[in-house]
Amino acid sequence: MTRLNRIIGRTPFYVLTGGLALIFLYPILWTSVSSVSPQPGSRQVDGFGWGNYRTLLEYQDGVWHYLGNSVIISAVAVATTLVVATLGGYAFARFRFPGKDMLFLLTLAILMVPYATVLVPLVIWLKALGLNDTLVGVGLVLAVFQLPFATFMMRIAFEAVPREMEEAALVDGCGTFSALCRVLLHVVKPGLITIGLFAFLAAWNDFMVPLYLVSGDNQPLPLALVNMRQQVMGVIDYGATQAGVVVLTVPCVVLFLVLQRHYVNGFMSGALKG
Repeated sequence: MTRLNRIIGRTPFYVLTGGLALIFLYPILWTSVSSVSPQPGSRQVDGFGWGNYRTLLEYQDGVWHYLGNSVIISAVAVATTLVVATLGGYAFARFRFPGKDMLFLLTLAILMVPYATVLVPLVIWLKALGLNDTLVGVGLVLAVFQLPFATFMMRIAFEAVPREMEEAALVDGCGTFSALCRVLLHVVKPGLITIGLFAFLAAWNDFMVPLYLVSGDNQPLPLALVNMRQQVMGVIDYGATQAGVVVLTVPCVVLFLVLQRHYVNGFMSGALKG
């Protein structure tokens, strides 16, 4: 009876979480089914099939080319965010220097600035660096917008690590940078995974920054989908658009599921070591 009472007591929780899961999963399931369903004005006009995905494969340079562009942009954004935010968060958490708190507040203040308002200055900056209309330039701009939040997260992560761990590494002969790489990074792994996921999702799905900064063959997949969906006489190819959404969604879902497991393992490992 005790187990039965426990199950009955948790029934509202299961119903609520199950309902929320259905609400979030329904659009994804509907889009996945629609991408292989017959759609007016699309290549798949009769029965279920892969016609809409063939449209993606045959559009200009093909979906793999635009996927590759998205991968390069996301890789640059994630790598830049991880390196700069880790060093910045460590400096704010461990070092004392004049104006530290004011500099940190200024860093956080960037979050209140709509990034669309600074795109024109960033275009001028990229031209000066010779990175205009390049995938690396887009990745760096997207990383800039992620750095305030990422630095904030990493400062919190480093401040939660006992100083004794770092001091023990210094006593054993490690330098400051060596202690950071060999000891502290393993403990703050959950924070690294978190900001890496945020940076990847923001770069992978962003539309406005590539719209301003790149054109032609350097388009990422979101921008290519918008250009592809417009057909003759203003007819929109909803089938190809939904197929493109599925292609965009799959890497995000797979990466999140894989890193979620590592996040839990890294968090538990850090807690036990602490």
